[in-house]
Amino acid sequence: MSQSANPTSIARRDQMFPALAEADLDRMGRFGEAVSYATGEQIVKAGELAPGLIVVLSGKVDIIQGGSFGRRETIVTHGAGNFVGELAQLSARPSLVDVEAVEPVEALVIPSQRLRDLMVQEANLGERIMRALILRRVGLLESGTAGPIIVGPVDSGDVLRLQSFLARSGQPHRVLDSATDPCAKTLIERFHVDIHHLPIVLCPNGKLLLNPGENELARCIGLVRPIDSGKLYDVAIVGAGPAGLAAAVYAASEGLSTIVLDCRAFGGQAGASSRIENYLGFPTGISGMALMARAYNQAQKFGVEMVIPDEAKLLGSASDTSGAHYTLAVGSGETVRARSVVIASGARYRRLDMANLAQFEGTSVHYWASPIEARLCAGQEVALVGAGNSAGQAAVYLAAHVNKVWLLARGSSLDASMSRYLVERVRAQPNIEVLAETQIAALEGDDGNLGKVRWRNRDTETARPIRHLFLFIGADPNTDWLAQCGVALDAKGFVRTGPDIGQERGALETNRGGVFAIGDVRSGSIKRVAAAVGEGAQVVAALHAYLAHDGSLAVAPQLVRSV
Repeated sequence: MSQSANPTSIARRDQMFPALAEADLDRMGRFGEAVSYATGEQIVKAGELAPGLIVVLSGKVDIIQGGSFGRRETIVTHGAGNFVGELAQLSARPSLVDVEAVEPVEALVIPSQRLRDLMVQEANLGERIMRALILRRVGLLESGTAGPIIVGPVDSGDVLRLQSFLARSGQPHRVLDSATDPCAKTLIERFHVDIHHLPIVLCPNGKLLLNPGENELARCIGLVRPIDSGKLYDVAIVGAGPAGLAAAVYAASEGLSTIVLDCRAFGGQAGASSRIENYLGFPTGISGMALMARAYNQAQKFGVEMVIPDEAKLLGSASDTSGAHYTLAVGSGETVRARSVVIASGARYRRLDMANLAQFEGTSVHYWASPIEARLCAGQEVALVGAGNSAGQAAVYLAAHVNKVWLLARGSSLDASMSRYLVERVRAQPNIEVLAETQIAALEGDDGNLGKVRWRNRDTETARPIRHLFLFIGADPNTDWLAQCGVALDAKGFVRTGPDIGQERGALETNRGGVFAIGDVRSGSIKRVAAAVGEGAQVVAALHAYLAHDGSLAVAPQLVRSV
């Protein structure tokens, strides 16, 4: 047996591949069905749906990655008392690996729905399984040899777009440079691809995509499935940031059928944060991606249906007699029917008012600082505009990877807009230079690549040979999609709720009964991750009360029981 030598599999092998005791297997028995596999039988194929979590009772199976292209590698061999699966099996998504029987196998197969039942009803056993599923996904992310393959110039805006989408979606993937990688050249020749059609993506199911959009790619790898137009949800949540994910976790754990839509990826702006240090319970800090991935997996554990990425286009009133009060028209042309709606669509990044900004976005102008961007500008000078906490976090993160960070702030100092601990940390970095009362004057470059940035400090203009510019200049409410929906907005476009609308509504309810708003999109909200999570928990009590008053639920719990 050979095994991928990634850090997680080495350090936490016992948790990744736990051995179940006889008592554990007995408790799992009522959740699955007995199945037999012959020697050499392919039990699961990458890119196709697995039957569920496979618990090996006797015999051996190999877990293999890299089968769609390149060298096949055995990750691990499972024997009696081991189980086959990772996070894909929790939500019935296509497998990222091949599974083959090495010898005759007797197994117990637990479908995704029953796996979620197991985790709720057998808490201690479920905790061990959940930890293993998460660590196995982390191992696949670190291995870099599973998932879809992106082929194209590594500095291409479209390659970066697709790479960023998969990374923020927690999806293992590979990027092959079409200019230097021999495997990339082999793929281009095999599929007779014109270089002008790059990038291409080879999905695990063997399908080839030519420079796909995020939704097309998500559907190819099974992240997004068709919406059941005949299903009626208790609540539809628009937005998968901290507020939306919190509402989803609490709603589903309270027994409400829940669907979540987001047009980009889970996590919202918080998911792009390199490090959050002032969130309760994480004294050493945690990356936004790690925190939001935990919430995303937690929501799926309770059976939340995720439709990401897919965009809510229009909120309308239902006209049938099925009990639906609202419909959501989705970008794919599908429709979601729900008894109630939670607007958690957050905010969109604010852009500089410069005529040529768009030509550099995606290649040289960035709105978050992740490992992808850090690799792009390693050893260079970068400019970063902003004076809030997100700007401070990004500047400190980038300082560890680049030669120089020019931090441009419009105000006279950082103290008025940035947390004290971040101000001190920024000032402590020898390669961060803060320029107060400074604004971008011009961007220069060609072929979509930035070459020079000019900024103005009072009457002095400076030009630097900078190829990457980071913008953290705040955000505007993401409410354009509500323009024709009759939901009351304030002068700045934020959703008005509660007493603010002059009606007897709950604190989070809009002027439309059964439609609620939480998080950054809500007028008057505190723009913090913790506040958004709190509103996500709070809105579920309001949902129960609304649905009970409407007759959709017989009893409304006095409080959400798990806070």
